[in-house]
Amino acid sequence: MRVSKKVLAVSVGVSLALAGLAQAVKDAIPEEQLGYRNQTLYDEKPVNPPKVEYPKAPPGASKRFARAYENAPPQIPHSVEGLVPIKPGNNACLSCHMPENAKAVGATPMSKTHYALDLFTKGGNKKKLKIDPARYQCVMCHTPQANAKPVVKNLFKPYFRDPQAKQKSILYQKWNEVPEYK
Repeated sequence: MRVSKKVLAVSVGVSLALAGLAQAVKDAIPEEQLGYRNQTLYDEKPVNPPKVEYPKAPPGASKRFARAYENAPPQIPHSVEGLVPIKPGNNACLSCHMPENAKAVGATPMSKTHYALDLFTKGGNKKKLKIDPARYQCVMCHTPQANAKPVVKNLFKPYFRDPQAKQKSILYQKWNEVPEYK
């Protein structure tokens, strides 16, 4: 009995795929460990997440955490009580983090990546920067920092091309950089 090359190739391919699937199943994280519930995903009993203590210190009094990865939005190192919710025309963050105010109050100035060019200002060709409406809701990206124990195992290891990027974003300098693919 002779086996054709095509049948042999398909058999080898299927065997390799099944071996890979078996390894993936072996390495899979059990569903009980996928979240903070620590129980099967099919169990409907309500489970509360672990308590997290957010900073109570006023602005300027807390130590800032390093960024989670290069150009990650920095976390908010102070209490946000009374500062949220942010509404149109009412963003308390801007009072300290606008570049013209930040240095005087010791705050981190808002990044240049948060501005849009306003081509429609009154007065002719005058070009003026304004806050990009997509960046107005600060807490969409910036969250209050908390020294919380991870609820699920995390193997992520951040890579910083520039050591400065652990404390400061370099996104604006790298904005037009095209990555090299090898």
